[in-house]
Amino acid sequence: MLVIPAIDIYDEKIVRLIKGDFDNITYYKNTPIQQAQLYESFGFKLVHVVDLTGSKTGKLTSLESVKGIKSLTKLEIEFGGGIRDVKSVSDIFSIGVDYAIIGSLSVQNKSEFEIIINEYSSSKIISAIDVMDEKLRISGWMEETSISVYSHIEYCTKLGIQKYLCTDISKDGTLVGTNIDLYKKIMNRFPDIKLIASGGVKDLNEIKMLNDLNLYGVVVGKAIYEDKIDLKELAKFAV
Repeated sequence: MLVIPAIDIYDEKIVRLIKGDFDNITYYKNTPIQQAQLYESFGFKLVHVVDLTGSKTGKLTSLESVKGIKSLTKLEIEFGGGIRDVKSVSDIFSIGVDYAIIGSLSVQNKSEFEIIINEYSSSKIISAIDVMDEKLRISGWMEETSISVYSHIEYCTKLGIQKYLCTDISKDGTLVGTNIDLYKKIMNRFPDIKLIASGGVKDLNEIKMLNDLNLYGVVVGKAIYEDKIDLKELAKFAV
C-alpha cells in the first residue's frame, strides 16, 4: 500500500481543516515547497496536493506552489481542488502535475468530465469520492447530493477510471481513525479498483490496518503535522 503525504493549500499556506470546515482551520509554518522537500528527504515519491481555495471557488489558485514543488523536487503530484473543466486539467498537466483528482465536475458536468476522460489517459485521472453517510458531497464538501458512493464508482468504472480517492468527511482532520468499514464495503463490491483511503488517519497502527485491506494507498495529513506519526517510520510504507 502506498502512503501519500498531504499538502493542503489555502492562500498559499499549508493548512488543515476539520471535517472540511473553513471556519475550523489550522495553519502550519512550512511553505508548501518546504513541506514537499521534507517529504522527499524521507523518501516519499508522491504527494497529495489540494487547492482548498480552488475547491471553494472553482478556480485554480495554487499553481505557483505546484510549479515550485515540481522544479525543486523530483516528487510526483496528485492534485485536486478547482478542477472544473478541460482547461483546468490542461493547465495543471502543463506545469507537471502527474494525476488530476476530479470530484465535483464528475457530478455537476458529466459531459465535460467525459471529454476529459476521452482527451487524457484514464490512468492520469483519480476520481474523488468525498462522502458523508455514504453519499457524495461536492463544491468543497459544502453541497450535499443524493448520489451513493457505489453508484458513482460504477459510473466512473464504465469510463475506464481505475483510481479512486475516498474521503470520509466526518473523519477528515479529526485524528479519530478512518472509516475502515466503508473501505471494506467498497473493496468487496469493487475488488479490482485502486482505492486510496483518506480522512482520519491517527497513527501507524491505522496504517497497518488499512494495509491489510489491500488498498492501493492512503493519504496522511494532520497526523504528520501534529506529530502523531513519525515520518521516518511512515516512510517505510512509502513505496
